[in-house]
Amino acid sequence: MANADAFAVIAEFEVKPACMAAFLALAHDDAHHSVNSEPGCQRFDVVRLDGTNHVLFYELYDDRRAFDRHLETPHLKRFQAGFPALVVRELPVRFGRMHRHWEGVTA
Repeated sequence: MANADAFAVIAEFEVKPACMAAFLALAHDDAHHSVNSEPGCQRFDVVRLDGTNHVLFYELYDDRRAFDRHLETPHLKRFQAGFPALVVRELPVRFGRMHRHWEGVTA
């Protein structure tokens, strides 16, 4: 379960229609290795938004330091090297903190 202080990252890309399969393959490689080889990565979801060529990443890390370690990984370097030719644009990355204060509250 995510802790209340978890660091959230939301990245979004507009992918060239003809490049969607290649982009998703790169994205899933990064997500798989992030979750399976980075102790501080709690989740990494790759979401293709319905009716669009937009793909959103929702990443959750123990803290900002865990995300900073992610920035140095070989799988992210592979993604960074490969994705620019596959996208129309990369939207600004957004950062936030997990808020789970509602858990345990009864109606």
